[in-house]
Amino acid sequence: MMKRFLILSMMLWNLFFGHDAAAQDWANRARYARANAELMSQVRDPQRVVLMGNSITEFWMETHPQFFGNNHLVGRGISGQVSSQMLARFRQDVLNLQPRIVVINCGTNDIAENNGPYDEDITMDNILSMAELALHNGVTVVLSSVLPCDRFTWNPTVPDVSAKVQSLNARIRSLAEQLSVPYVDYYSAMVYGENGALHPALSDDGVHPNAMGYDVMEPLLLETLKRLY
Repeated sequence: MMKRFLILSMMLWNLFFGHDAAAQDWANRARYARANAELMSQVRDPQRVVLMGNSITEFWMETHPQFFGNNHLVGRGISGQVSSQMLARFRQDVLNLQPRIVVINCGTNDIAENNGPYDEDITMDNILSMAELALHNGVTVVLSSVLPCDRFTWNPTVPDVSAKVQSLNARIRSLAEQLSVPYVDYYSAMVYGENGALHPALSDDGVHPNAMGYDVMEPLLLETLKRLY
C-alpha cells in the first residue's frame, strides 16, 4: 500500500509540476527499455503475451508476479498513462517483443483527464490504432474492458465517471466484434451497486484492484487466452 501511495503521489507531482522534464520522454519509453533489451536478447517465447496498460496492469504484475511467470505474460503497464501515451510506445513495448498476443487495457486515465479533457472518440481512435498495428504485424489482439469506477481520488471533479466508463466499454466491445477479436469483460465481474463502482472488497481505493480483485480478473483472462493457443 505504501508503494502505491508513493506512486500515486509521484503521478500527481508529475501531472502538475513535471511537464518540462516529461516533455523529453512524454510516453516514458525509458520505463521498460532495459527490460525490453534483455527480453529480446533471449530465445523468443512463442507463447508470449504482452499486457499493455496503465497502473492497473503495472500493479497486477507487482501483486501477482507468479501469475505472469507461469502464463508467459509480460507486463507493460505504466502508472498514470492515457491511451495516446500507450500508442506512442506500442512499437517498443509490444511489437518489438514479437508476442503471440497483446492484451490492451486502457481508458481509465483518459476519463480521469490525466492528460487533458477527455474525448471518447480520441480514446477509441488510439485503441483502434494499437489494434491495427498489432494485427498488421501478425500479433493476435485481445481487447478488455475498463474496470468499474465511480470517482477518481486524484481528480474528484470529473463528472459522470461511471456513465463514461460504461459508454467507453460499450464501444470497446463493439470494436472487438468489428475486428473479430476477443473481449475480456472485467467490468461485469467487478461492478458493485447502481452507481457503477468497483466492488469495495476488490479494491482499496475504488480504482485499482487489490489482490482479491486480481483474483477475479485472472481466470477471465486465462479463459480467453486458452481459446487462442
